[in-house]
Amino acid sequence: MRTVCALLGLLAAVHCMPVSQETTQEQRFAESYLKNFFNLTEESGPAVRRGFSQVTKKLIEMQTFFGLQITGTLDQETLAVMKKPRCGVSDSKVARFSTFDGLKWEKNSLTYRIINYTPDMSKEEVDESIEKALQVWARVTPLRFTRIYSDTADIMVSFGRRDHGDYYPFDGPDGTLAHAFAPSPGIGGDAHFDDDETFTFRSNTGYVLFMVAAHEFGHSLGLSHSDDPGALMYPIYSFKNPETFVLPRDDVRGIQSLYGPNTDAVLPGPTAPPTPDACDSTMVLDAVATLRGDMFFFKDSFFWRVFPQSYQPQQTLITNFWPDGPVSVDAAYENPHSDRVFLFKGRQVWAFRGYDLVQGYPRSISSYGLPKDIKKVDAVLYDEHSGKTLFFVERNYYSYDETKKTMDAGFPRAVDEKFSGMTGRVTAALQFRGFAYLYSGPYMSEYSLRTGRQLRLLRNSYFLPCTNY
Repeated sequence: MRTVCALLGLLAAVHCMPVSQETTQEQRFAESYLKNFFNLTEESGPAVRRGFSQVTKKLIEMQTFFGLQITGTLDQETLAVMKKPRCGVSDSKVARFSTFDGLKWEKNSLTYRIINYTPDMSKEEVDESIEKALQVWARVTPLRFTRIYSDTADIMVSFGRRDHGDYYPFDGPDGTLAHAFAPSPGIGGDAHFDDDETFTFRSNTGYVLFMVAAHEFGHSLGLSHSDDPGALMYPIYSFKNPETFVLPRDDVRGIQSLYGPNTDAVLPGPTAPPTPDACDSTMVLDAVATLRGDMFFFKDSFFWRVFPQSYQPQQTLITNFWPDGPVSVDAAYENPHSDRVFLFKGRQVWAFRGYDLVQGYPRSISSYGLPKDIKKVDAVLYDEHSGKTLFFVERNYYSYDETKKTMDAGFPRAVDEKFSGMTGRVTAALQFRGFAYLYSGPYMSEYSLRTGRQLRLLRNSYFLPCTNY
């Protein structure tokens, strides 16, 4: 330990106190990240003395973009997002799809050339990945791509390490995976891939080249980043199966705002579901849970996170938050005494402590003593006062004793035996401030846990606010 005068935690004011070498390195990493992706500039001493620094301002900008809790400080969650693998293009705009201020190609027939190859994949696999990534955009626009093997193409594709000749050096394994340039003369349209990464054809043990390339070619065609966590143009990498990938609607709207729709006869195919909208009054949530004081609302492959002191919910992919978890969930609950959150999908359950998968998970839901013929649970409710966890399956429920680690005798029982008036299927459940909230479709009922009496009938939006005003 050594005493230095530093901007600890990247707070708004300067403090003199002991900092570890690790903390100093994290500060430098964070400042570099903000310079690269949020245009942080060097700040002067007077700006700091006035109590509001450029670092604080840019941290707030980043936290707003990613839907994080807005603290203006380098908390662990913000640092964790900074360390996720991502695209090297900046995130200077906060919007659903966005463009590079109208930069686009003034023609629909574009050429591309693959300059070199990564040793991670065969040439045939690279060729197919690049072609398929371009077709993602051609399928929904009038754009057509032709490969050339010499001279200069509109989109030059290359692999390189560190300083690779464009004044935007790569950073080694992980971190920045690739970058591309908006349409313009010269380097415009070109896409560069960091050859210190491990690129793969289909496997999720590395970075799927098709997914990385499809994102980068969005930049090559004029799209900037989107803050829609379900969009291809979201800056953080997430694994998708190339065989089943469908361009999300946010990206379709973005690219068609530049080039219009594909007017050729196109065979009907699957369309991507929209990113769930908290303002959808008909939405049926998959699960609801708490985690260390925050509320989590799950729908499809996403969840919203609502902080106690903020009215702005954060939306993200489940696998971006818990990479070792399921893509979507059937039910979830937190046991605050063990500091674990449990996610259920089919006949499996995952346990996490914070971000980290607990050793020995996932495991079968039969480990709770549930019958082996149960294929899934619909909802789970943990009662911290009694230490009982209730599993809802269709119109019945089971009671599990967390202390004894055994299922209580005499179950299953009908849900309405304990919760009066609940005759529908429980689709999600939550305990909050001593009350039980059972969701059934787009509504939820508030119950007294002591008496089982229904107190209020509420809409889903009671805890999950709609912020699209």
